[in-house]
Amino acid sequence: MIFYTFRLYKGNVIEAESGFGRLFSWEMEEVESIGVAISDHDQAEDDPSSTLLDLTSYQLHDLDSVELPSTLTELDLTANRLSTLDPRIGNLSHLKKLSLRQNLIADAALHPLSSWNALSSLEELVLRDNQLSNIPDVTIFNKLLLFDVSFNQISSLQGLSRVSDTLRELYVSKNEVAKIEEIDHFHHLHILELGSNKLRVMENLHTLANLQELWLGRNRIKVINLCGLKCIKKISLQSNRLTSMMGFEGCIALEELYLSHNGIEKMEGLSTLVSLRVLDVSSNKLTLVEDIENLTRLEDLWLNDNQIASLQGIAEAVVASRENLTTIYLENNPCAKTSNYTAILRKIFPNIQQIDSNVFS
Repeated sequence: MIFYTFRLYKGNVIEAESGFGRLFSWEMEEVESIGVAISDHDQAEDDPSSTLLDLTSYQLHDLDSVELPSTLTELDLTANRLSTLDPRIGNLSHLKKLSLRQNLIADAALHPLSSWNALSSLEELVLRDNQLSNIPDVTIFNKLLLFDVSFNQISSLQGLSRVSDTLRELYVSKNEVAKIEEIDHFHHLHILELGSNKLRVMENLHTLANLQELWLGRNRIKVINLCGLKCIKKISLQSNRLTSMMGFEGCIALEELYLSHNGIEKMEGLSTLVSLRVLDVSSNKLTLVEDIENLTRLEDLWLNDNQIASLQGIAEAVVASRENLTTIYLENNPCAKTSNYTAILRKIFPNIQQIDSNVFS
């Protein structure tokens, strides 16, 4: 008999790393934690906590000694040593969330998924950090909302055309993908994460009318092409090969823009982004702060590690947001060596809370 802990949660918020990119995590409200002997089938069946089975980090090679109650709605098998899928999972008709993150699962091990009709109502499938070379066949899941195959060895997005058009969040970061394709049917997609791949071109995004977050950091992209996206709120193109920031002009709903570690020489194409709150253009080749005079909502401005020579003109450049700006980074620019550098910035920004690494109460 193996003794496990069941944790019952309610509420579920999925979150992303930009950078390139972001890390996937669950933020949950813990309601109850009850110890249950899994091999006692009747007890597990009657216990309401059996709706969630969390076996994270048990280093299991298989589930032979684990009872799988038919009432399960969430099964978390993160950080084990599984290389095959227990066929009993295919009978969990109430299952909504299945996480196989950080195991030893290769393509062949997922073949049974395509015939597990009892799981057709699954909403979240996490296969992050395994040994996959291809997008698995998940056609059977016709209500899928979240699909995560990040941190694998996937070289192509071919196979995404079989994923349900109900999808809201798609994570394929840290793979070997070279082309954006087979995503045109995702009309309800809110989050697309393709950071840390081998993408050179932004393409085939025009049908993603409801996309709100686009994460493309750590690729090889040279030119911005958002294909007419209007609802986008967060964009990351950090660590690419951009030399210009033109291309965001129509993104009037944009709130966060991350462009650090590129080769951008001029701040431009920003004047229409009136909803922008966070702008990160650090580690580029900028010499002037410009084209943000209209941005009244700007709160965070990251300009560190550029070639900005003087603080002269900064007050005029941020005139519309000087009251709202709470964080500014200018370190590792020539202007940061100005006498009374911090005092000058605190005078310009009356509500500043942080200058570089210095936090003010």
